[in-house]
Amino acid sequence: MLDRLFLPGLLALTALIVALAMVWPQGLGDRSPPPFGHAPVQRAPQVQAAMKAETEASERRLRLAREAVAALKAKAHAPAR
Repeated sequence: MLDRLFLPGLLALTALIVALAMVWPQGLGDRSPPPFGHAPVQRAPQVQAAMKAETEASERRLRLAREAVAALKAKAHAPAR
């Protein structure tokens, strides 16, 4: 392919990719610059509260599971009478 066509095309593709990266949704981070994007749903107070409640419930289930395993280990190592 001729360099006169390939290199400007490559430059245009690079500029397009950089422009797309500037406006792509940011997930839990900051919103994309205006006029693109919207405020992330995860930043809403009710969603934050739901995420916190789910994290606490998960930690509670994990703690109970660890306690159950510890109890089973203690029972297995206890001397039989």
